[in-house]
Amino acid sequence: MYINESSVVMLGEKQKVIVLIGPTAVGKTKLSIEIAKKCNAEVISGDSMQIYRGMDIGTAKITEEEMEGIPHHLIDIKNPDESFSVAEFQTLVREKISQIHARGKVPMIVGGTGLYIQSVIYDYQFAEDKKDSAVKWELEQLANIKGIEFLYEKLQKVDPESAKTIHKNNERRVIRALEVYEETGKKFSDYIKEQSNELMYDVILIGLTMDREQLYSRINSRVDLMVNEGLIEEVQSLYNQGIRDVQSIQAIGYKELYAYLEGEVSLEEAIEQLKINSRRYAKRQLTWFRNKMPVHWFDVTGDKFHETFTEIFTYIAGKLR
Repeated sequence: MYINESSVVMLGEKQKVIVLIGPTAVGKTKLSIEIAKKCNAEVISGDSMQIYRGMDIGTAKITEEEMEGIPHHLIDIKNPDESFSVAEFQTLVREKISQIHARGKVPMIVGGTGLYIQSVIYDYQFAEDKKDSAVKWELEQLANIKGIEFLYEKLQKVDPESAKTIHKNNERRVIRALEVYEETGKKFSDYIKEQSNELMYDVILIGLTMDREQLYSRINSRVDLMVNEGLIEEVQSLYNQGIRDVQSIQAIGYKELYAYLEGEVSLEEAIEQLKINSRRYAKRQLTWFRNKMPVHWFDVTGDKFHETFTEIFTYIAGKLR
């Protein structure tokens, strides 16, 4: 069964959007292509790191061959030294959704960055991020003079909940959380909690999950494959370009190997830490998805791709009518 443009209708004024989520290495990419082919869809990447050019292996970026002719959006749109915010992602994805619908296609967001996807499908309003903010400038100067650890400790005092979800070395997010607090008097974590729970679209929200032991085994194998495919050389290239202390290098797969290139750990230790961090990230992804979004879950444990695809497509087809 192929779903054509005439099958794509809207519920009220809301546009239909397929969202395919799940932890890293669960198998979203392969399944998304089959769904896109059957549902007349175009894919929007919901991964916060696949936006960066030259960061292909470490982000498990889909290749041209793997796309099988399916249009993909929000991949390779930024240089590694450029910043990228959730608010910017929200704006870009919503524009893509409208454009894809205008072409008579179905938009399908695929990825694993929970907050980014949530910001698109819900009526999220972000505090204004002023590029010339005096508070932001002062915080940046403090980071330069006293180090990001000083600001992170400050964040832990004024907004401990945000500090738990923001990595202490993620300077941009630490500064942003403090900026919101100092300019509005409101904790950034409270600001997030107050966001609307109203869905902006008629969302078909599908999640992939699998047995934890199998998932962790797949993650470990994927890391080994990445290394064999040239991950170390990819990271070395970024390092040689002088790319340091930027948002992109905080990504799992890059920060661990930067520690190796800086002589802080051995290569074996860096690879093992990469596996550990990837497994922890997968656990956090599942927790976020289960707590924050009304996901219809499909268990993909074992080798049953075609059976699972048939089950998922039947579910989607019923929602798209």
